[in-house]
Amino acid sequence: MLIAAAVCPHPPMLVPELMGEAAPELDGLRAACAAALRRLRSADPDPIVVVGGADTTRAFGPDARGDLRPYGLDLQVGGAPGGPCLPLSLTIGAWLLHRLGGEGLDSGRVRYQAVASGASPGECARLGVELAGAGRRVGLLVMGDGSACRSQKAPGYLDERAAPYDAGVARALGRADAAALAALDPGLSGKLQVAGRAAWQVLAGAAGEGAFRAELLADEAPYGVGYLVADWLRA
Repeated sequence: MLIAAAVCPHPPMLVPELMGEAAPELDGLRAACAAALRRLRSADPDPIVVVGGADTTRAFGPDARGDLRPYGLDLQVGGAPGGPCLPLSLTIGAWLLHRLGGEGLDSGRVRYQAVASGASPGECARLGVELAGAGRRVGLLVMGDGSACRSQKAPGYLDERAAPYDAGVARALGRADAAALAALDPGLSGKLQVAGRAAWQVLAGAAGEGAFRAELLADEAPYGVGYLVADWLRA
């Protein structure tokens, strides 16, 4: 049963060493992610499943590692030398957990689950149900960016539909509205270059009709990409 979830974005820029002198620009976002993870940890979940979009849907074993070398930083987190590399979304999730590790997080409880970015809402929902059934006290760390079309300098340029789309997701995350997340349109999400749609719909499937207390901790678009942070705790 899902008892708690933290929702975070996964830009490599969250890692301060990759930002250089510009690192302080995302300090507020990093603090929000840390707060969401602390609340997730306070629920004492077992396991914690990190969920994020990727090319294909697959689970990763405990030897999987996050590798930031492709982004210019000689740093690997979690896993074992020679183990399979996690996709970006899960790599940033692993980094967030590694960053919190000094505060008592038991990494032995952590699992990683990629979901295909093009997976249908039904496939995402079924995966969420499966993950929620993995234990009596399951926690999810859900990694996903909003639209990359929030400004003229955004990776996907400006699309007037992007801000309302992200606002709808923010409302859903802040109210633990699983039905609203489940109803996100894959076609529109793709046009708006939303990286988090599939992972958010896995969360919706895991939550089902359960009641959760929720708080939206961040809603930003500093580089034309929507970054949302929230936490859910079962009521």
